[in-house]
Amino acid sequence: MAILTISREFGSGGREIGQAIARDLGYDYVDKSKILNDLQSMGKNWEKWGESMDEHCPTIWEKYDWSFRGFGALIQSTLLNYAMKDRVVLMGRGANFILEGISSAYRIHVVAPVADCIAKIMVRDSVDRETAIWLKEKTDRDRNCFTYSLYGKRWDNPEEYDDVINTAEQSIDDIVAGTKEILHQMDQQQNESVRKEVKMRAAAAKVKAGLLTDQSIFIPTLEIFYDGSSIVVKGIIHNPKEQKKIETKAVSLAGNYPLRCDLHYRG
Repeated sequence: MAILTISREFGSGGREIGQAIARDLGYDYVDKSKILNDLQSMGKNWEKWGESMDEHCPTIWEKYDWSFRGFGALIQSTLLNYAMKDRVVLMGRGANFILEGISSAYRIHVVAPVADCIAKIMVRDSVDRETAIWLKEKTDRDRNCFTYSLYGKRWDNPEEYDDVINTAEQSIDDIVAGTKEILHQMDQQQNESVRKEVKMRAAAAKVKAGLLTDQSIFIPTLEIFYDGSSIVVKGIIHNPKEQKKIETKAVSLAGNYPLRCDLHYRG
């Protein structure tokens, strides 16, 4: 069981690394297009909203809007569903945060000197230098803001990764080879407890997505997570009717997984 998450600066070569590893190892490659395609099953609106919200820096109003919170929960659920299958490359979208503490997940952040990134962007995207600079600054800023809005953590903090890889210090081929070896070692170390942890996080994410995409439920304080023994639904509610609705739907979404509702009335 091995999972690779790649966060990358724009123009650093992270995408090429992820594609090469997925191709060589036969791993599933999960990026924006795959996630948006999966969202089709949730309805055309989610696919459409995803195109405008994905890696977009939300305004203060968007950040607390029902659709943005729902989209964020769907992303996390989708990423964890792929992680549960293992042998997958997860590109961006805070996968490193939701897989923190998972020993079978190798979480890397790919960087490069600004000048190298600009040169690469100019060639790859056929744009002039001024446009390349603008693209890099905007994309990196939006990625950081987007992930911070979802997880409350900085995308460019090296402490949030197992390794920070600078493509100016190694060739792409060497990075791919080294990363493949690490994944191979992880794949040989099967661990049922780790599988269970990922499965339970995925189950909690399913409950979270189901509640946060229900337009009739809007509880700004609602949190759903796995605490090591149960899926926990926590939040401040307004009345018994609201409590019953949330608990009934949460039980249905959780299925046979252990669930604990910790809902309180506003004092």
